[in-house]
Amino acid sequence: MSSAGGPGAESAPLHRGVRAAPASLAPRKRAAAFGQRAMLASLVVALIALVALLATIANGAFGYVIVRQLNNPASLAARPLEELTVAELVDILYVKATEGSIDDLTPGVIRRLESEQPLDSRAREDILAIVMQRVVKQETLDSFTLAESILEHGRIEAEVMDLNLLTRPGEGAAQAVFRSWLSPQFLVRTMNSVPEVSGARTAILGSLAMIALTMLVAVPIGVGAAIYLEEYGGKGRLSQIIQTNINNLAGVPSILYGMLGLMIFVRGLEALTSGAAFGITGGNGRTLLSASLTMALLVLPILIINAQEAIRAVPNSLRQAAYGVGATKWETIRDHVLPSSMPGILTGTILALSRAMGETAPLIVVGASTFIVTDPNGPFSKFTALPILIYNWTAQPGEQYRNIAAAAIIVLLVLLISLNAVAIVLRNRYSGRR
Repeated sequence: MSSAGGPGAESAPLHRGVRAAPASLAPRKRAAAFGQRAMLASLVVALIALVALLATIANGAFGYVIVRQLNNPASLAARPLEELTVAELVDILYVKATEGSIDDLTPGVIRRLESEQPLDSRAREDILAIVMQRVVKQETLDSFTLAESILEHGRIEAEVMDLNLLTRPGEGAAQAVFRSWLSPQFLVRTMNSVPEVSGARTAILGSLAMIALTMLVAVPIGVGAAIYLEEYGGKGRLSQIIQTNINNLAGVPSILYGMLGLMIFVRGLEALTSGAAFGITGGNGRTLLSASLTMALLVLPILIINAQEAIRAVPNSLRQAAYGVGATKWETIRDHVLPSSMPGILTGTILALSRAMGETAPLIVVGASTFIVTDPNGPFSKFTALPILIYNWTAQPGEQYRNIAAAAIIVLLVLLISLNAVAIVLRNRYSGRR
């Protein structure tokens, strides 16, 4: 009787079904500490990789170069070449071509340059680059990375002295100049076969125009599809099939989208994408419009999935409250669901467009130009883009091409970071209105 009424008998029912505490918390603490150290190590590795990437790019974009001018620019005009107008620079080209004193500048060369783009209509920086290339003949004898410029300055000076000892009569003296391959001139010049006077303007404008057209096509379709699947589609079999295909398409390699764009937009819809249907002749389907439509297909699955997640995150009580005051389904979506989900939709849109800006394979397949000196002037024009430019320059022989490729990579990274910054600003602005 005493044992039945003891303390143990009273407390046993209270603890029935409750798991006993572990004998020691030490194993769990060790596991948590190990996970924390593993995550910290991952962060450190990621930061080291990022720093190594940026250092490698900067190492190629800056450094000393040894240059020599075969003709004195002061003998060409009373004022420095940088102060001359386009007409004055063009006159120098025509005069030197007529004189025949320069092997690389003949009337035939002038006619070829005029056929590519009239000299009078070119930007001043482009004409100045041609004068420096054809008339002054400033050539780069050697180039050095930023690390070599800092650590091996003495070797560079010795090489300059050796080159000057071998200078032939009539040639200018060699000199070492610290050059930033990423410069304002690099941003405003067109492509050139000589890397020292080449620029990335056509590629920058091509990338921006392509992203603008891609956004105009992909964003309305992507957001509309997400609204239908989340608000109208329900959980039927058709919606499940569509959702499964969208999820699968998000993981398809980008080059397959390029092949799809080649078959549909470049060849199948050539009359539309070349502008022939609108009276524009002399072109083909390998245009800015074809590339933009191909990129729209590429980013649509990502855009739809991100928009769905943003719409799904809107509390259902907000919809019920709108219905309670007499709002229709579309009014609820338009006035409540979309404004609340807009930060997530904008963030996903900008991230998807950032991926499109960095893609290379689809653009190669649909026919982006590897060398072009004219800026895109409409959706039916030929074009190039920064990834194509970087790919082309890194495949060329010569250290100078890798220098300007590093400069173009920096430009592309700045554009991508700017897009992401816009996403953050828009997200914060719309989040503050909720």
